[in-house]
Amino acid sequence: MITTPTPHTLKRREYLQSYAMIAISVIGLALLVIYPLGWILRFSLYRYDGISEPIYVGMSNFIRAFGANGARYWQTVRNTFVFAFGKLLVEIPLALVLAYIVAGKIKGRSFFRTVYFLPSMLSVAVMGIMFYYLFGSYSGAINEIVRMFGGAGNTRWFSSGTLAMIVIMIASVWQNFGINMLFFMTGLQSIPEELYEAATIDGANSVQRFFRITIPMLAPVSQMVIMNALLGSLKVVDLVLAMTNGAPNFQTEMMMSYVYKLFFASTQLGTANNFGYGAALSVITAVILTVVTLIYLRVTHKGSEIHD
Repeated sequence: MITTPTPHTLKRREYLQSYAMIAISVIGLALLVIYPLGWILRFSLYRYDGISEPIYVGMSNFIRAFGANGARYWQTVRNTFVFAFGKLLVEIPLALVLAYIVAGKIKGRSFFRTVYFLPSMLSVAVMGIMFYYLFGSYSGAINEIVRMFGGAGNTRWFSSGTLAMIVIMIASVWQNFGINMLFFMTGLQSIPEELYEAATIDGANSVQRFFRITIPMLAPVSQMVIMNALLGSLKVVDLVLAMTNGAPNFQTEMMMSYVYKLFFASTQLGTANNFGYGAALSVITAVILTVVTLIYLRVTHKGSEIHD
């Protein structure tokens, strides 16, 4: 005899299924976000090298960060902002223009979309090594090309902080412009074709249509793309470690790579592991990123509602 479940039983099963579906996400959030965050906040108040017993020092780690001993960290903050804004001045316009061109009716557009997106799929370690050898001081491909055109071809790209930073920017732009191009293409597909047709009838050329229709209509998408690109650039670490490791003389060291070394590679800084100080700098870095995000959202709020 088959027993028909009661409404109460069915409702209880639905609840259990719902809780089971969200349980993995909740557990992951607790283990990978909440627990590490609590660990960082706790040990930012301690002096701890990972071996000996933690010693409570209160706000000393934060005071150190804002004192003379924290000068190196603030140098990395400056380097990070120079890197982020410098590369985005090239990356975002490049991604937008290429998205506009490739989204048009040109031959081989599928091929170009694939080619432009491929760098985003490469391992950062592989890409860092590739650019390191491309810009090698003596036998690098870039110097060889310079010699072919009659130049000296002996530029030591990684011996100068400015040149090394430019090389990292070039590598980062090459890695990320393709994914941003796809985001812009998604936004372009949502723009009604009738707007372009009406503008064409009124005598607008392609440049005028781009600045008068495309850019204003892409405002919400642009806000998201720029914010993600900005935060991603401010959190860069793997590309720097693969290409320069902060050299020369910490002129390409970034916030996150410096914090990483305090936790896991302090010998490269000439010190012992300092989890407490690294945790304090992690908190300060999180505050910096939060402030940058809030300022950006406040500044771009009006533009993002352009066609609401």
